[in-house]
Amino acid sequence: MHRPYIALTGLLGFSLYTLATMLTAEQSLLAFGKALMSQPDTAQVVIDLYLMAVLACVWMYRDARGRGRSVASVVPYFLLTAVFVSVGPMLYIVVKGFRDE
Repeated sequence: MHRPYIALTGLLGFSLYTLATMLTAEQSLLAFGKALMSQPDTAQVVIDLYLMAVLACVWMYRDARGRGRSVASVVPYFLLTAVFVSVGPMLYIVVKGFRDE
């Protein structure tokens, strides 16, 4: 049994938390990102996070190609990763896990 229940739990929990946060936020996502990039210490964290996002996109691309899937099949995951970083790879793991079953 290789179903990705841990990844699904993480995806649902984090997605619900993100939704709640965005609904109650006092600023837009873009304004928040701009504020994070305005200070060197928080910019370092954002840069580190997006370096990991790039590595996750490389992994998703290679995994999809290794499974005979097109690049277009991973573009939605790349877009989610660009905006919400961990949501894209977690969703990819969940979908892949249930598809492989």
